[in-house]
Amino acid sequence: MSELELHELAADWHSLVPEAQSALIAEFGSRGLDFSEPSQSVDEPAPEFRDLTTVRRYRDLSEALVARAVIESAGIFCFLKDENLVRLDWQVSNFIGGIRLQVAATDVEAAEAILSQPIPSGFSIPDQPGFEQPRCPRCTSTDIAWERQGRKAALASLYLFALPLPRGSESWHCNSCDLRWQDTE
Repeated sequence: MSELELHELAADWHSLVPEAQSALIAEFGSRGLDFSEPSQSVDEPAPEFRDLTTVRRYRDLSEALVARAVIESAGIFCFLKDENLVRLDWQVSNFIGGIRLQVAATDVEAAEAILSQPIPSGFSIPDQPGFEQPRCPRCTSTDIAWERQGRKAALASLYLFALPLPRGSESWHCNSCDLRWQDTE
């Protein structure tokens, strides 16, 4: 290292581990350079404290991650409290009340407005056909879910007898009007 590089390294003295500090002192001594330990800078910024408010709670990590991405894409700082705890054991999510999406108290209204936007009925994807949001044929609600009938029986059979059963039929379920239908496309 050049003398300039050594002085730059010495300027960052307090971030060095003790072994690196002693090696730096030895290098200064072997080159005949004067070394004095730099004083701790008083200009270092104090850690920033943020007063965070819980905006929403999510049982599932995937939902929480999507909500966080939406809020962050709007330029709002947010934090998922208990995210890592749920990553370790997803069953603990119900016990602790879910993963909490938190934002600064000043950003609560903006975050709520973003999260309460309606689901778009469609959007374009580059180099692919556009996506159209599926809807219930009876009530046209978008609050629908893709389900596999017989999944619980197949899992129970696998657990009890070590023999998997077929998963059964696949269908859509509307959470608004409770209609079940199969997709013909």
